[in-house]
Amino acid sequence: QVQVVESGGGLVQAGGSLRLSCAASGHIFSSYDMGWIRQAPGKEREFVAGISRSGGSTYYADSVKGRFTISRDNAKITVYLQMNSLKPEDTAVYYCAARTATYLFQNDPDGYGYWGQGTQVTVSL
Repeated sequence: QVQVVESGGGLVQAGGSLRLSCAASGHIFSSYDMGWIRQAPGKEREFVAGISRSGGSTYYADSVKGRFTISRDNAKITVYLQMNSLKPEDTAVYYCAARTATYLFQNDPDGYGYWGQGTQVTVSL
């Protein structure tokens, strides 16, 4: 079973940067596309970014395109999310997950399993 642990969240001013990391366990990590999904208080989960198993393909929500970059290091079984030009509306708990239901659209949070515990990102004005 793939288990994931996110880290790197924190408090940052608008315009700042953070780098989130997602360490995974399990020998099948390299078999899954991986993604970052966030959830703000009182809001539904929102897909942020995804990356293919090889790392050769990436996809982003329109709201973060050009500001966030997802990457993965399969040797270290780790996924990263580099977040630049952060905005207050990026404030949320960020989750890393494996895309286990490939019959769903890649930006559908319901298509992801093996969720981590999340890491809080707070962007202040």
